[in-house]
Amino acid sequence: MAGKVLIYGATGGVGTCLSRQLSAAGFALHLVAREAGRLQVLATELDAGWTAADVLDPDSFARVADEAGPTLSGLVYAVGSINLKPLARITPADLERDFRLNAAGAALAVQAAMPALRASAEPASIVLFSSVAASLGFALHTSISMAKAAVGGLTRALAAELAPAIRVNAIALSLTDTPLAQSITGNPRLRESVAAMHPLGRLGKPEDAARLSGFLLSADADWITGQVFAADGGRSTLASR
Repeated sequence: MAGKVLIYGATGGVGTCLSRQLSAAGFALHLVAREAGRLQVLATELDAGWTAADVLDPDSFARVADEAGPTLSGLVYAVGSINLKPLARITPADLERDFRLNAAGAALAVQAAMPALRASAEPASIVLFSSVAASLGFALHTSISMAKAAVGGLTRALAAELAPAIRVNAIALSLTDTPLAQSITGNPRLRESVAAMHPLGRLGKPEDAARLSGFLLSADADWITGQVFAADGGRSTLASR
């Protein structure tokens, strides 16, 4: 039997796909999301534990860790935002919220879960999420680019601090077809335009992120830590046609 994985953002596009994938592979799960109704439905489907929690509440992480149990083999922080504004319209509240949601929340989730991750019989694995916008400059991305770039720094710092007991890696996604991105993907012309910016000619799918996450959580990746992997259709390194 595989170990237990704690998944924040479990009802999002990537989180739901990964939860189903890991459940099918025999992992026990503890799922976390803000909306209790959708979360309970998914947890019932997958016979998983669950906690409804808002990651903007710093007190929520200790409660999640307590309810997830004393031993974890993995943690995934699949929480994010797409806050696109010109610099002139960004408020201090925007900057604080994006940083807390994407970066500080990831750090606090790991901090709370560390005792359970260290209790794993085998080296545990953490997967965080960054963005192609952390390495490429996009207009209107100031707040989210700053927050997601912080996730890359967090990944490397935690990997150094927690080795060899816990591996830490991140996945940097380009635009992925999830409910979070509906404001962009719901516009057919905009969707087609953004897809064409990727050398592989399409937007990301939740399955793309879930498959890579599953690999990084598995023993097959037990010599990989401190890395930020681009799963972005080639956008961060290749010129589009």
